[in-house]
Amino acid sequence: MLRKLRIKFIAIVMASVAVVLALVFTGICVSEYQRAMSSVDVAMMNALNRAAEGWSGGPDFDASQGSFSSGSSSSASSEGPGAFDGRDGHPKGDGGPDGAQAAGGSQFQGPRIGGEGREGRDLVPVAVYQVTKTSETAELDLVSGFATAEIDENVLSTASTRVLAVSDGTGTFDDLGLHYQKRTVETTTYVAFADTTSTASWQPLALTLAIAALVVLAVFFLISLKLSQWALRPVEEAWTAQRQFVADASHELKTPLTVVLANTSILLKHPESSIASQSQWIESTQIEAENMQGLVNEMLELAQVESRSSIQHEQLDYSDLVDGLVLQFESVAFERGCTLESDIAENLRVNGDSQRLRKMVSTLIENALKYVDDGGEVTVSLSSAGGVSTLAIRNTGSTIASEDLPHIFDRFYRTDKARTSGTGGYGLGLAIAREIAREHEGDITCASSTSTGTTFTVTLPIE
Repeated sequence: MLRKLRIKFIAIVMASVAVVLALVFTGICVSEYQRAMSSVDVAMMNALNRAAEGWSGGPDFDASQGSFSSGSSSSASSEGPGAFDGRDGHPKGDGGPDGAQAAGGSQFQGPRIGGEGREGRDLVPVAVYQVTKTSETAELDLVSGFATAEIDENVLSTASTRVLAVSDGTGTFDDLGLHYQKRTVETTTYVAFADTTSTASWQPLALTLAIAALVVLAVFFLISLKLSQWALRPVEEAWTAQRQFVADASHELKTPLTVVLANTSILLKHPESSIASQSQWIESTQIEAENMQGLVNEMLELAQVESRSSIQHEQLDYSDLVDGLVLQFESVAFERGCTLESDIAENLRVNGDSQRLRKMVSTLIENALKYVDDGGEVTVSLSSAGGVSTLAIRNTGSTIASEDLPHIFDRFYRTDKARTSGTGGYGLGLAIAREIAREHEGDITCASSTSTGTTFTVTLPIE
């Protein structure tokens, strides 16, 4: 079961991390694509603006209004000196391929780099064409003075046919690998094209993020392995304790049940006998049944204490409670042939359940009297310091081995025979006492040595 829980824990963690990574990285890729697409749209729009403004007799573009107006062109003709020829990548004019400035001061029309104020300039290669319509097809004439690229001749004719069929606006010819932006200004139609690779920057980014996601998932897998061990440790401990509890309870019930069945079998073999003649077996059955009843009652009491159910908190005199229980056990101490001494501070008050606190204190005093040596001494002291009461119950006699001390509050735990022989009990008393202390926000500890004897110390907050 624990293995299945661990697998489910790791699967849930990994699935959660994978979903988060997928959402985040997908968002990054989408954002990158949108950014690149926006840059391409702006580049095509700017190219169209320049072409429409610079074409002979073309209207001026009003950026504030987002439209063109009639007027003389402010730019040189596309075929004028210094115009950029997208076919060979050099400016036209008398300067030739060396890019020299032509006579009359006409300058290179392509994008400029370097210098101040270049933030936001987009250097996406754009081919700008003027559409010349015929009866059946459309021809694309490169506006070379304002283009930074041109369409491959193999797809130019197909692009011409496609452009004629679409309306003004922006779109993509995926099979041609082209983004386009078409605009009609009065009677002239311009189309700007950009290669789809200009918007493919998200693809290497996606590959990088995919590799990063695999690395992150591998790291989280290793972390989740450790976390599963840490997170399921309490479950494993509880599961182990439950199995041990069932085994111990079964062992405790096995002996009395065996005796009861044996006695019943004997009685059935002598149906003619009177009750008086078979009283031995009847009394034995009754004793074992009472033992089982006592064990079951203690198991139920432990379950109630551990579940923190039915607790009745009230202000009570802790000093008076302890003193009264010491008086009750004086006769037991007399029968054991030992002395019972007490040193109890007065008027110590706690907030708790009087019945359960009585159960805790009486269990500890009874336990001390069980294991005190003949002629030994049991002392009960109650004091307070720093808002905490300290109840110490010490007895002389045989000590508890150091290897047993960490387990004496475990359910059904038994120490050596010297401390258990002939004393009765089921090994649940100390477990119940500790749970009562803890439900009152306190605790119980134990120390044992040959010089001082065995001491159980209860600490509880006082009011």
